[in-house]
Amino acid sequence: MSLWSFRRRIKIIPGVRLNLSKSGISTSIGIRGVNLTFGKKGTYLNTRILGTGIHKRQKISSDTKQYNEVPLIKSIPKKQDNIFSVEPEKITSQDMEGIKKSIIEAHNQRKQLEKDIKKIKKNLFFSKIKLFVIYGLIFGFIAKNLTNEFKSNIQKQKNAIIELEEQKNNSYVKLDVEFDKEFRTKYEAAYEAFKKLTTSQKIWDITRAEEQDRIATRSAASTAILRTEIQFDFKDLDDIKYQNKALYLKNANGADLYFYPNFIVMQGKNDFGVIGLNELEFNFSETNFVEQDKVPDDTKIIDKTWLKVNKNGTPDKRFKGNHEIPIVRYGTITISTSTGVNEEYQFSNYEASEQFSDEFSIYKDIIKKAGKIIK
Repeated sequence: MSLWSFRRRIKIIPGVRLNLSKSGISTSIGIRGVNLTFGKKGTYLNTRILGTGIHKRQKISSDTKQYNEVPLIKSIPKKQDNIFSVEPEKITSQDMEGIKKSIIEAHNQRKQLEKDIKKIKKNLFFSKIKLFVIYGLIFGFIAKNLTNEFKSNIQKQKNAIIELEEQKNNSYVKLDVEFDKEFRTKYEAAYEAFKKLTTSQKIWDITRAEEQDRIATRSAASTAILRTEIQFDFKDLDDIKYQNKALYLKNANGADLYFYPNFIVMQGKNDFGVIGLNELEFNFSETNFVEQDKVPDDTKIIDKTWLKVNKNGTPDKRFKGNHEIPIVRYGTITISTSTGVNEEYQFSNYEASEQFSDEFSIYKDIIKKAGKIIK
């Protein structure tokens, strides 16, 4: 395959431009001169003839683990089994197909460029070997034209690698966001609250919850849970470039979540989905938890109970070594959508989780009030 063949498949990845304001939310997806705009009044194809100042706007659619225990005190979950989301590829709504398509194009092009770079590097390696062999046989000093040709090819291969590396680095969806003052203030407040939430000493992904017979188990808890310690962070997706990193929520038993200003990317190993913030059910609750492990430093102990208790709360003396254990206060956030997202997280720092929940809920509410998000 010639070097030109490697280069000619490159194309410009359409960017995504978001406009968030109280008067409405619109999203444009496209390259310079041609794009689609989605808003409350419908979907439009916008065309600009470069260099002429002529604009055309055409409407194309109308409106658009271990088991731990939770005591029967407050915010006890209903009987349920495993807590997990469906496969990421199944959660994308019609509103988000445009963004998903752009991400797929960027991802596929970058992967193809990586293959091309690998092939050229392999060719470069063998070209250097051949040149070395020619010099080693002293043939290179005689056949100057041949050695010059090898040197020229080697330089071209090096230049091609540099060029393709640059193109690979530009194979992403550029996300531009324009906030009005209120949106920006609310988003920045949620962003800062999330920053504080990431410092919680313990963050758990709750992957299973089930009711239990307190009399049979002699426990102060009515619900047993399976939890896995994870971390929240700020993190970039390879396929999207935005001035701020996404809010990153690790998922212990499925695809991770990346929160952007008005949509969420759920990224699995081999597939992904995109959902809008307006689709999200986001709830916070206080959970009083029977903690049998070490109590985190940023957690408040609110009461004590016994490892094995009678129905009236007194210690069951039939069990040898029955000892007191703390009841602590944790914050719990649940995230779900009608398309199949179902996640639950627990935080040792109750105050930080409550603050983030408050700020994020305020921001999500103004997103919802501003109108329907993109198609």
